Amino acid sequence: MYDGELLNASIENEAGAVVAALNGHTWGGCCEVLNLWVHEDLRGAGVGSALMQAAEQEAVGRGCDQIVLWTHSFQAPKFYEKLGFQRLAPIPEYPIGHESIIYIKHLT
Repeated sequence: MYDGELLNASIENEAGAVVAALNGHTWGGCCEVLNLWVHEDLRGAGVGSALMQAAEQEAVGRGCDQIVLWTHSFQAPKFYEKLGFQRLAPIPEYPIGHESIIYIKHLT
């Protein structure tokens, strides 16, 4: 049975422009974060962490006991590890010259 529900969050600046966004979905007791983007001027300022924390709280509210996501070795693996995510599976040479990494965080 598919019980999926979209999960979206964004942050706007004073002018109303989106400066950070997260999207994903919840289903089967799991939250999957598909995309997290933070404007480069705000990276390191806690904006991405705030969006991930909001997603985690929403996931718990929806009855999820884990969050899963994919990232690449050239993106932000250390960011997710700092948030308590555990490396579940590396996928070497995807894309060529890099690796994709599946992360999981247990919420309960």
